[in-house]
Amino acid sequence: MPPLLRVEKVTKSFDGFIAVKDFDITVEPGQMACIIGPNGAGKSTAFNLITGHLKPTSGRVFFHDRDVTGMQPHDICQMGVGRSFQRTNIFPRLTVFENVQAAVLSHAKQTLNFFTPAKKLLQEETYRLLEDVGLADEAQSVSGMLSYGFQKQLELGIALASDPELLLLDEPTAGMSPQETTSAIELIGQIARDRGLTLLFTEHDMDVVFSIAEKITVLHQGQVLAVGLPDEVRRNPEVQRVYLGETE
Repeated sequence: MPPLLRVEKVTKSFDGFIAVKDFDITVEPGQMACIIGPNGAGKSTAFNLITGHLKPTSGRVFFHDRDVTGMQPHDICQMGVGRSFQRTNIFPRLTVFENVQAAVLSHAKQTLNFFTPAKKLLQEETYRLLEDVGLADEAQSVSGMLSYGFQKQLELGIALASDPELLLLDEPTAGMSPQETTSAIELIGQIARDRGLTLLFTEHDMDVVFSIAEKITVLHQGQVLAVGLPDEVRRNPEVQRVYLGETE
């Protein structure tokens, strides 16, 4: 079976500054893969290149063996690639229900049919997503008044509204308390298992990375430094030197 996602020799430069150089990654169906690296290593740029928010200077991006290089973000999303961002990407003055319903509505062309009343279908799908991300009891709460952890759960619900096969999570536990982090990782793992999702995420919390990642790609100064299983990456001397801050 071919990889779900394949990125080949992707480079992105901005006015001569090379943010990502010769970036390669493959993600298999059902895999939980992670990209790690110091601040400025190119992780978010890599995500933007995969999802179409940036066009590569060179190199190719494939999803289901289809070349999606340079396609518009909404087209890549409709193909089955969802994403959350480092900072919460919600409408703070709308309720939790309204935020998720807006996301469901934006993808309604893929789900509505002639025989199902549109309003009923939208409501059912919205509540189902709220149940999935543990926010059913907060449906009528104003989003901007939620705790940070709940706001990240809401963003996850919004990302799931497109019914993705591949979900990219950009630092899903950033800014969370230890308790919120534990809850978030349990929730993400449960959703991935229930939906058969493939996950690609970035993360600074090494406890999180080594507890759930099945494959790790290490970026350093925009280039791939190492790729491997968690134990392989943990033992890699170069990774220890430049990222984990360890010495022999």
